[in-house]
Amino acid sequence: MRVLIFGATGMLGQDLLPAFAGDEAVGLASRDTDLRDANQVLKAVQQVQPECIILSAAYTDVDGCESNQEQAFAVNRDGAIHAANAARQMGVRLIFLSTDYVFDGKKGTPYEVGDPRNPINVYGRTKAEAEVRLLEILPECCIVRTSWLFGKGGKCFPDTMLRLAKTRSELRVVDDQRGCPTFTVDLAQAIAKLAHKKATGIIHVTNRGECSWYEFAREILTKNIPSTVVQPITTAEFPRPAQRPSYSVLSAASLRSYQVELPSWQDALGRYLAQRAD
Repeated sequence: MRVLIFGATGMLGQDLLPAFAGDEAVGLASRDTDLRDANQVLKAVQQVQPECIILSAAYTDVDGCESNQEQAFAVNRDGAIHAANAARQMGVRLIFLSTDYVFDGKKGTPYEVGDPRNPINVYGRTKAEAEVRLLEILPECCIVRTSWLFGKGGKCFPDTMLRLAKTRSELRVVDDQRGCPTFTVDLAQAIAKLAHKKATGIIHVTNRGECSWYEFAREILTKNIPSTVVQPITTAEFPRPAQRPSYSVLSAASLRSYQVELPSWQDALGRYLAQRAD
């Protein structure tokens, strides 16, 4: 299968290329193709002639999106629209990466794919609007929602915790936001499986289990820098420019329907830490 990956140099993109090692995969970075330019996107698809497009490129700085709304919508929503239009014109499949932040966090039980979108920050709005438009343009597209990504190929929460712990004896971490940490290696492999299964519709893809940021940090540091104390705090004690949902756990039912299941986030974290140490 010939695959075109937009965002190949991002944290997820760097793991997507190996996940499609048995296929003919072409990866493009933002410097190669500007998603905001419909003509550039179409030209890239025409040149590669893929059977499937993976759109993992995005403006993912959640706080940055609040102060750069025009850019956020131009990349995350309009870029997705350009990719969908190109896919429709060329008759190829599209897998779009979305986020748990399309939800408001008020549910309290794992979100199913059909639950209503109600984003509470700009990043979530850009992705939610992209989802709606993609399903209008390309009803058979596949939307993969995921959450709390970490991986060796970019800035992520475990890396930040380990870096801070080297110079601090105590870290204060939010304990009233819950989600599903997801290892980019596992996510990339799941995406490859879904691509080969010609998956359609919305699918939630995360590592198994859930935790708070505090519990995540404690798991990271207990086995690596146990001398650093991790203290739980509330979101109110650590204000950020963008509001986060207090609960954004994604149900795995849609993924299981394709006979795909990811390991626990604790297992994934162990493999990430081993990879990081290499």
